[in-house]
Amino acid sequence: MIKKIARLIVLISFSAVLTGCWESSDVTFHEPGKYFGASDSLKTDAEALQTRLEGQRDR
Repeated sequence: MIKKIARLIVLISFSAVLTGCWESSDVTFHEPGKYFGASDSLKTDAEALQTRLEGQRDR
């Protein structure tokens, strides 16, 4: 009886360890130094950028 419980505990522990090691393999590689994200409208609007930075000076 104790051996069955010990086996069950080991099996559950082993399953939990394997579940924690699972990793998705969908990796995306990009060119170094190139940005492929959405463009930022504040890049060309200096006044809006200054307004945003004014609110963050206390941090």
